[in-house]
Amino acid sequence: MSLQSTHSRDHRSASPVAVLGVPFDLGADRFGVDMGPSAIRYGGLSAALDTAGVDYTDVGDLSLPTLRTQSAPPDAGAKYLDAIAEMTETLAGRVATEIADGSVPLVLGGDHSIAMGTMRGAARAAEIGVVWFDAHGDYNTPTSSPSGNVHGMPLAAAHGYGDFAEIPWATAPNVAAENTVIVGARSLDADERAVLRESEITVFTMADIDKRGIGPVTEEALDIATDGVDDIHVSLDLDWLDPDDAPGVGTPVPGGVTYREAHTAMERVADRDAAESVLRSLDVVEVNPILDQRNETGERAAELAASAFGKRIL
Repeated sequence: MSLQSTHSRDHRSASPVAVLGVPFDLGADRFGVDMGPSAIRYGGLSAALDTAGVDYTDVGDLSLPTLRTQSAPPDAGAKYLDAIAEMTETLAGRVATEIADGSVPLVLGGDHSIAMGTMRGAARAAEIGVVWFDAHGDYNTPTSSPSGNVHGMPLAAAHGYGDFAEIPWATAPNVAAENTVIVGARSLDADERAVLRESEITVFTMADIDKRGIGPVTEEALDIATDGVDDIHVSLDLDWLDPDDAPGVGTPVPGGVTYREAHTAMERVADRDAAESVLRSLDVVEVNPILDQRNETGERAAELAASAFGKRIL
């Protein structure tokens, strides 16, 4: 992919943004999510970032393993783990480089397994918290996963939980459980539910959002994630939204946040970053244009990413 030009305007964040695509689908079980970066760009990402006044550069896509180059997955355990290891190390190195150069990486997925690379790179030289906007807990392991799909494992990997204690390339050692917050969970596997209840991770379910409102829940999530750390990583899975607002995802779950609630959450991220300069990296994942309707989900992803970097109505 050819590089796009750099755009500069006044923005509340002092750091420029590096847009990086990760066209990867081996962590999921549905074809098409590797086209997510293209769908988000086509959905108006450049225009949305321009409107937000973001100083950004699109640095193109990583070159990564594809399904066509891989052997059949094993009958049990994590699928395509060797290829995911290659992706994770490649992405972690690139994210760490962009941060060292003074940029905030905006990583476009791809399935959610890419967050292993984003978090590992972001945490290479800093203690970071994590805010995880997702319908799912993503706290399975190769042993506990019902499917073997690694896009359901990246948080467990980052914390070195279970099997991942013996898989060092998957971990992000400077990401602490007590600074990790899942926002909007509504579909947890039985093993995940038990582990999360006993962990130091904070989980706000959709019931919490219904009761308290998206604004207060997001503010508390940011308070927890930023407590005593250098910066935070924010991960936005488009299946966090209700399928009526974001149909183009591989694992849709009814009862998600509305499009307006999602914008409110991203605006709170931007407000916190403007006040405290805490956003170290952001990934936006699980857009699958094959399952989408007129690239509606790609457009949603582009607009929400821009909101996280300061786009406002007025």
